Amino acid sequence: MSLADRRRLVRGLLFVSPWLVGFVGLQLYPMLLSLYLSFCRYNTLTPPRFVGIENYRTMLFADEYVWTSIGNTLFMMLELPASVVLGIGTALLLNRAARAIGLFRTLYCLPYVLPSVSAGLLWLWVLNSDQGLVNALLGLLHIPGPSWLKDAQWAKPGFMLMDLWGIGGSTLIYLAALQGVPQHLHEAAELDGAGPWARFRHVTLPAVSPTVFFLVVTGALGVLQYFAQTFVMTKGQPENSTLFFGLYLFQNAFEYFRMGFACAMAWLLFLVALLATYLIFRTSARWVYYEAQEGAR
Repeated sequence: MSLADRRRLVRGLLFVSPWLVGFVGLQLYPMLLSLYLSFCRYNTLTPPRFVGIENYRTMLFADEYVWTSIGNTLFMMLELPASVVLGIGTALLLNRAARAIGLFRTLYCLPYVLPSVSAGLLWLWVLNSDQGLVNALLGLLHIPGPSWLKDAQWAKPGFMLMDLWGIGGSTLIYLAALQGVPQHLHEAAELDGAGPWARFRHVTLPAVSPTVFFLVVTGALGVLQYFAQTFVMTKGQPENSTLFFGLYLFQNAFEYFRMGFACAMAWLLFLVALLATYLIFRTSARWVYYEAQEGAR
């Protein structure tokens, strides 16, 4: 390596050094430390004591609340297909030329910019069984409203309803993808006699499938880390029906001071997220269409 090449290398390293220091100090070191602590009994007040795989054994075979939280979290995955259908459907409506369409787009995206804590406090009133807005609207239709957050059977559907209310961000991304669909493809399909549903199925949906893929991956990771809403609204109640994995991890770390056990839970969450992402990527070849790849064939 010449002297000029070494100088360029040094300059490049100096430019990226802030990121390298941040990555090593704020990400890599905490990850490796949490991996070590997951094999220790540690309560933050006394030095960690190595116990081998005891935390993992307890987590998988002796702590019933871990499996309760896993079941609750996996149940929330049901909102992913609903969010895809609702997001694309709403984006199709917002993609139409109409008066004041910019205002409607802005209003629909407002729930997305609302902080999770504020949204949780708002929905505590919306889902109130006595004076809530949802039950009041159901009452106008002569439908008895459920107890929502006070009923173990309705608590998770209540959270799903709140999450679907706040999909303005994903709708905005779908809207951008729809506006990028080549118009000549729709015109060619229409000339071939394709109706609205056929054009959507064979032209629009394949064109936006990479966006669907991206939002499914990020949505699945978001569900696995579900925390803020239940922490603000229910603390895992009633009857542990909203005890999600992220909330139980937080409770073990900062309420029960079982930091080693919480680190083991965090690594289990990491592995599950890695597996879920891998499975989605493996199946993407069957339903994600990339125009550049098709052209190369």
